[in-house]
Amino acid sequence: MPDASGHANLTERVRQQLSMVIDPEMGRSVVDMGLIYLIEADQAGDMHIMMTTTTRGCPASTFLTQAVQACAASVSGVRSVEVALTYTPPWNPSMMTP
Repeated sequence: MPDASGHANLTERVRQQLSMVIDPEMGRSVVDMGLIYLIEADQAGDMHIMMTTTTRGCPASTFLTQAVQACAASVSGVRSVEVALTYTPPWNPSMMTP
């Protein structure tokens, strides 16, 4: 079983991989846009990701959540991925990386 640093490493590797998921409307990664609110891993490699979209009812929300799930699942050491969509707090442009 991985130790605490193994969890942090897995979480960071998932975050890096999620940089490949591009918001089709904005043309930037979900990570750079600040759409990923939380990435957690347990000892077994089960991931919990909490994310948002730029607006409630975003037409790309299904695409984005499925892309985040598939991308995270592709990381070695990840056993399963649960993606939850939230609008609390609501996304705003100040959450984007410069």
